[in-house]
Amino acid sequence: MFEETDEPDPKPIDLELLSVTDLAARIAALHAEIAACEAELLKKRSHKSAADALFSGGD
Repeated sequence: MFEETDEPDPKPIDLELLSVTDLAARIAALHAEIAACEAELLKKRSHKSAADALFSGGD
């Protein structure tokens, strides 16, 4: 499902070291990434529903 990479997991960010501006920017970036994930999830669910309807046979 997920591609394996040789890259090590990124180190967790010490949020206490970030400024208010940096924290706000990080939150905005995370919100954008979540929105992109949600959009992809909706697209995949739509494709799955269409495939299920096509292959259900419609007895």
